[in-house]
Amino acid sequence: MKKVFLVAGARPNLMKVAPIFRAARNLESIECDIVYTGQHYDRQMSQVFFEDLDIDEPKFNMGKSTGTHAEQTGAIMISFEQMCIEHKPDLVVVVGDVNSTLACSITARKLHIPVAHVEAGLRSGDLDMPEEINRMVTDSISNLFFTTEEHGYENLLREGKDEAAVFQVGNVMIDNLFYNVGRLGDEVTADYQSRPLKEKLGKYVFLTMHRPSNVDCKDVLQPIVSALNKISEKLPIVFPIHPRTAKMMEKFSISFSENVYTFPPLSFRESLYLWKDAQVVVTDSGGLQEETTALGVPCVTIRKNTERPVTVEKGTNVLAGVAEDNILREVDKALEKTGNPAPKIPGWDGHAAERIWNILIDYMNAK
Repeated sequence: MKKVFLVAGARPNLMKVAPIFRAARNLESIECDIVYTGQHYDRQMSQVFFEDLDIDEPKFNMGKSTGTHAEQTGAIMISFEQMCIEHKPDLVVVVGDVNSTLACSITARKLHIPVAHVEAGLRSGDLDMPEEINRMVTDSISNLFFTTEEHGYENLLREGKDEAAVFQVGNVMIDNLFYNVGRLGDEVTADYQSRPLKEKLGKYVFLTMHRPSNVDCKDVLQPIVSALNKISEKLPIVFPIHPRTAKMMEKFSISFSENVYTFPPLSFRESLYLWKDAQVVVTDSGGLQEETTALGVPCVTIRKNTERPVTVEKGTNVLAGVAEDNILREVDKALEKTGNPAPKIPGWDGHAAERIWNILIDYMNAK
């Protein structure tokens, strides 16, 4: 029996580990345990997702991990080192690009435990993004690399990685998306707090916005909100507002118009219930760029760069930057694409997790 630690930190990580954990249930030779670092510890952004994503509660939960990047990373490393020494995993799987991805990969490698990075090779080219640093450092020390699409694969080979260790397996986020689209029957959505509003509005824009680069500076946030308020005059906006965004808007005395409907953070499935039928999605998230592409929902990304270039190449996503006029123009153009069929991307078929386990098992058995 091989023991594997599957590390999850912030909310997006939970969506990425979910299909990997679910696939492990069918593997008699594998003991797969989720290690949750508590990087986001609000109940609406953590515990509810374990239930919503059909995964067990983590066997190892570090509790709250807060503070600066250094404080958070250091605290995770100390706790994770103790877990590894005590429980001796044969392999550690990290996903994405949050602080726990970086912290746990460094800790495992220093203990001579192999590390597999899921969603490896993504690059935005923006070293001002903490996530970009996390991706690059994690990829510099990992043993196995699982990429979501061709760009990630090419990035890793260009950086000198051994081609035999790089695998283009597809996208676990899309595994999770397809799995949960099939779980949105009336018996599930009947009690959603957003259902009456969705039925009332009919057509709407779905918004997510949380990146520090967008919300922590008044001179950046103000024109973004101004654009959103103007958009809402034509088409109402539904926004499960991130705590960070709410905090900074209050601090800067910035407010939305009455046509922007805000909710507290929603569960993954309730968010999916809303955005899958939106006329357009406006976001600064990385994962949502991919998910909207997989379902063919037009997406406008309020960033100047993206580590998911395939979404732009396929025409479902556009980079609008953060200037008010650009956001308004790109949303108008995106609305013309509503209803277009979803593009086909190799490996985005709902079975990436199974391919990952086939490779991991072969790797561990060969050691």
